[in-house]
Amino acid sequence: MTMKKFFNKYKIMIIGAIIGVVAGYLYWYFIGCNSGSCPLTSSPVNTSVSGGLLGGLLFSSFEKEKKNDK
Repeated sequence: MTMKKFFNKYKIMIIGAIIGVVAGYLYWYFIGCNSGSCPLTSSPVNTSVSGGLLGGLLFSSFEKEKKNDK
């Protein structure tokens, strides 16, 4: 599978993951945990990764199913 086909196939999920990473980082920056005792929001990496996963999953739910009529 070429890169162009890969990006065309997973375009919505990739866009959702990018938006999720940005949203996760912004959540950490503006709201995050100051004490460091919160395992998810104490680190920008943890919050960005979880935001990316959630964004990718959320946006992939909006993809249309392709019918294989043969």
